[in-house]
Amino acid sequence: MLFAWIVPAAIWLLVHLTAEACSKGNVPASKLPHGTAEICDKGSMTANTASHVQPGTSITLSCQLKPLRYTEQCRIAIFFNSSELISNYSSSVSTKFLVHTYGKHMFTCKIVCEYKKKLICGIDIESGNPPDEPRNVSCIQYGTDGHPICTWDKGRLTYINTTYVIQLSNGTGVLCVSEESLNKKFGSLALSKLNFDSTYTVVVAASNELGSAFSQPLMFMLIDIVKPHPPNFLVEFENSSATNCTFFWHDEAQAQHCRLRYRPLARHTWSTVESLNSEKCSLYGLEPHTAYEFQVSCKIHPERGLWSNWRTYRTWTPEAVPTGLLDVWYRQQDVDSQRQNFSLFWKALSKSEARGRILRYTVTFEALDQRSRPAGEAHLTTQTSYARVMPRVDYKITVTAENSRGSSPPVSLVTHLGTQDLPPPQKVSAVAMGNSSIFVSWKPPVGPAASLSGYVVEWADAQRNTRLQPHPAWVKLPASNLSTVIAEHIKDNVCYQISVFALYRDRAGQAASVRGYSRAKAPSAGPQVYTTPQANGVLVAWEEIPAHQQRGCITGYHIYLQKKDGQVAPDVYAVSNVTAQRSLYIPDLQPGEHYALWMTASTAAGEGPWGNSELLCLESAGDWMTVVLTCSFFIFSACICSVPPARKVLHSLLSALMPQWQSKAIPDPANATWAKNYTAMKAELSLSSSLFLHAPGSFEEPETTQVEEAFVKTDPFVKTDPLALRDKLLFGSVGSRGNSDWPLESGLGHEEPEYKPLPSTADGEVYEQQLPELYKRIVVEVTEHTQTVSEYIANPVADTATAYLSPVTGTTEDHPELECSPLSVFPTPFLTPVLSYEGNLTLDMVKINCRSFTR
Repeated sequence: MLFAWIVPAAIWLLVHLTAEACSKGNVPASKLPHGTAEICDKGSMTANTASHVQPGTSITLSCQLKPLRYTEQCRIAIFFNSSELISNYSSSVSTKFLVHTYGKHMFTCKIVCEYKKKLICGIDIESGNPPDEPRNVSCIQYGTDGHPICTWDKGRLTYINTTYVIQLSNGTGVLCVSEESLNKKFGSLALSKLNFDSTYTVVVAASNELGSAFSQPLMFMLIDIVKPHPPNFLVEFENSSATNCTFFWHDEAQAQHCRLRYRPLARHTWSTVESLNSEKCSLYGLEPHTAYEFQVSCKIHPERGLWSNWRTYRTWTPEAVPTGLLDVWYRQQDVDSQRQNFSLFWKALSKSEARGRILRYTVTFEALDQRSRPAGEAHLTTQTSYARVMPRVDYKITVTAENSRGSSPPVSLVTHLGTQDLPPPQKVSAVAMGNSSIFVSWKPPVGPAASLSGYVVEWADAQRNTRLQPHPAWVKLPASNLSTVIAEHIKDNVCYQISVFALYRDRAGQAASVRGYSRAKAPSAGPQVYTTPQANGVLVAWEEIPAHQQRGCITGYHIYLQKKDGQVAPDVYAVSNVTAQRSLYIPDLQPGEHYALWMTASTAAGEGPWGNSELLCLESAGDWMTVVLTCSFFIFSACICSVPPARKVLHSLLSALMPQWQSKAIPDPANATWAKNYTAMKAELSLSSSLFLHAPGSFEEPETTQVEEAFVKTDPFVKTDPLALRDKLLFGSVGSRGNSDWPLESGLGHEEPEYKPLPSTADGEVYEQQLPELYKRIVVEVTEHTQTVSEYIANPVADTATAYLSPVTGTTEDHPELECSPLSVFPTPFLTPVLSYEGNLTLDMVKINCRSFTR
C-alpha cells in the first residue's frame, strides 16, 4: 500500500523539478498579466485582458486622446480590422468586444474629421488555445550506433506560438532540448548519443501565453529503444527439392534473436517460425512450383527491445512430378465400315495437381484385338482435346500430362464397338440469371440408367470464330446432378449455344442443345434484306445480324410489306425458325403495284430497329403475255419455214392476203433485148468454135496465146482524148517460130505514129476506175463483131493473122438494155465464150491486175 503512494509521488516530484529547472531557461512563465496597454504620441489605447485570450473572452477597449487642439469638429472612434465599432465627439471612447474566432485581432483608435482619418494608437489581441498534454511519447534508435529520436502527438492546434521542450534526465542531471520541427500535429526531436548502462527519463513540456502542459514521463534503457537494421538472408532448396529449403541470414553482431514468416503470394495468411537463435533455418512441406514470399526480422534481446523491420525475399519453388488425374471423356463416331473417329476432351490440372507448367499431353491408343496386339500408338498434343481417325476395333486409350519433372498418373478408357445411338438428356432448358451466369437444367435420358456415369454441359458463343476459340467450355457433372449454373466465360448480351451430353462409361451420347443468355437487350441493327420478284410474289432473303449487334439470342424476325402510298398498315410476316431459315416467299402480290419491304429482329428484351428498305414492283400480266406471244410467234414461224410443204402453203396464203400491187408479176430479164442478142451470139460462137475442135481420140494441147501490152500511135499535133486512148485494146499472137511486129491500126491517119503505153498499175486510182467501163465497151464490140473475134481466136497458130478490137465510140443509146447493171457484165458468162473454150484456149499467160476491179 505504501509503494502505491510512493511511485506517483516520485514521478510528480521529478516532473515539477524538471519543469522548474527548464523554466529558468527556455520555458516561459505561466502567470498571465491582468491587462494590456499601448501608449502612443497622440494618445493611448488599453484592454482589460492580456494580449492572448481564448475564444469567448469579452474585451473592454478604451482610447484616450492627449490634450490637443483641433480646428474643425472631429470625433474619436475605435476600429476592428477597418470596421468602426464606436465613436463620439469627446477626448476618449470605450467599448466591449467579444472574441469569437482564432488568430490575431487588430484594434485601432482614430480621429475622424469630416472625410479624413488620423491614427492615434492601436493594440493587437491574439486568440488561441493553451497546449494539450503531449501524448504517445516514444523514442527509437535505428541500429546500435545511431541516435535516439523521440516523437509525440501534440494534440489540438493552439493557433498561437507554442514551444515544445524535451527534458531528458538520467538521475544525475537534466538536459532540455527545444523542438525545431514545424509540424503542427506531431513533434519529433533527435537526442544525443546514449549509453546502454543508464536509465533515462523523458518528459515533453509544451507552453505558450495561455498555459503549459507536460507529458507522462517515459523511462527506458537504450536496449529498450534500439531497433536493429533488417538482416540479409538467402534461400536454398536442398537437392532441387520442391518442398524443402534452408534459410541463411546475417545481421548485426548484437542482434542474435530472429523470427521468420512465409506464405504463397496468392494467400494472405502467414506461417511463422519464432525464437531463432542461429543464422540458419530449414523449412519443409512447401508447395511445388509456387511463388513464395519470405520475411525475416531480428532484435537484440529476446524479451526487451524492438524488432527490426521485415526483410523480404521472393522466389519460386521448383517443379515436381504431377499428382493429379486428368478428367477425360470422349465421343466415338463411325466414319465408314472400316474406320471410326475418336474425340477426347479433358480439363487442365489445377496448380496443386500439376505441380509445374504442363508441357504436353500424351494420348496412347492400344488395340484390344486378341489376334494381334501391336505396341500402342503414342500421340503428343499441347491442347486439352485430341481427335483421331482409327480402325474400327476396340481400344484402351490412356492420357497423361507431363511437365519438366515427369508425367501424371495415367487415365485409361476402354472403348466398345457396336454401341450406337446413345440417347441424349431430355427437356434441356436455359434460364438467364444475370450477373454473367446461366441456369441449365435437364431430365435423364430415356432408357436404362445402369451405364450412365454422368453428364457434360458444353457451351460456346453462338457466333464464335472457330479459329480464335477452337474448343468450347465445358463442365463434367455426376449422374445425380440434373442442373447447374454456368458462369465461366459468360458475358452479358451474348447468345450461347449450350449442349448437354449424357456420359455412358465416359463416352458421350447424343447431344441435346439449347440457346441461352445471361442478360439481353434489343438488337441494335436490323437484318440486311434482298428481294427477288417472281411470277406473283417475291422471294425475301436476308443476312444474319453481326454478333455484336444481336445483343442476345434472336427469337424471331418480322418482315413488313406495305404499299407505297402508305395509306394501309403494312402486312407483317413472322419468322420463328431463326437458326435455319434465311428466306421467305411472299405470294399473292398485285402486279404493277409498288411495295416497300423491310425487316426487324427481336430478342427476349424486345424488337430492334429495321435494316435496309427494298422497293419492288411486279410486272403486269399483259406485259408478260406480250413477251410470251412474241417469242412463241417467232419460234413457230421458224419451225414452219424449215418444212418445204408448209413453207409453200404459207407462201400461197401470204400471196392471197397481200394487195394486188404487191402480187403483180415481176418482169423476166430473159425477155430483154440484150438477153435475146446474147442467146443468138452464144449459138453462133458455139457453132464456129466446134469447127476447130479435134477428135477426142487425137486431142493435142494448143499453143498458148499471149496477150501483150502495146503502144497506141498518136499525133503530137492532134489533141486526143486520153480516155479514148485508154479504151483501145490490142491483142498480139506470138507463134512458136518467133516474135513478129504487128502493124497497128491508126485511128488518126498519120504516117509516123508516136506510141504511148497504156496505163499501168502505178498510174493510180484513175486507171482503176476506168477499167470497168473498158470491159463494158469490149462486150459491146464483141456483140457487133462476133465473126471477127471468132475467127481470130479460133486460129491461134497463124503467124500473120491479126485482129483489132476497136474501142466503142457510140453511146449506150443503141443498146438500152446494157444500162441495167454495167458492173454485172464482167462476172457474168458474157465473156466466157470469147475467152474460154474447152480444150482449145488457155490464158495462163494472161496477167490481169486485180487492182483494176471496182471496190
